Amino acid sequence: MLEDVPVAADGGGEPVAGGAFAGEAGLSIQEAYFAEYAEQLRAENPQWTVEQIHTAASRYVSPPVVAPHPAGAAIDITLADSSEVELDLGTRMNATPEESEGACYMDAANITSLHRARRRILVTAMSSAGFVNYPSEWWRWSHRDHYWALVTGAPAAAYGPVTR
Repeated sequence: MLEDVPVAADGGGEPVAGGAFAGEAGLSIQEAYFAEYAEQLRAENPQWTVEQIHTAASRYVSPPVVAPHPAGAAIDITLADSSEVELDLGTRMNATPEESEGACYMDAANITSLHRARRRILVTAMSSAGFVNYPSEWWRWSHRDHYWALVTGAPAAAYGPVTR
């Protein structure tokens, strides 16, 4: 699939390439990430209900039951210049909504026009290869998993969590 992702050009016309950082993460890893972030939110917001914690945690870490990484169907990706230097897309990869003041969202209002242009390049490249973006994380893309099926209207996902 990634070999079908075209090379794009950044705002200055320089060729860029994607930098892929994570593919499959086992279900137990996804469960641990979700639980760890939920616990962090619980500690920071002791007045929140269990439902509020789950909803807030889901903005940053996919709930394990629908997460694309345990299915091997997701990739975390950014852009790099022709010297393989990672380009700034407004936040670091894996920035939380809290630390980035929401700039981690694909359509964040609080990013520069250069960051927005670079994100559009990523959207064009990944969408043209059939991937969909998890909108609370500009770097997270999936293909043929549960979330992809929901977004595209496909009748079913091709991939589910790998439990072994």
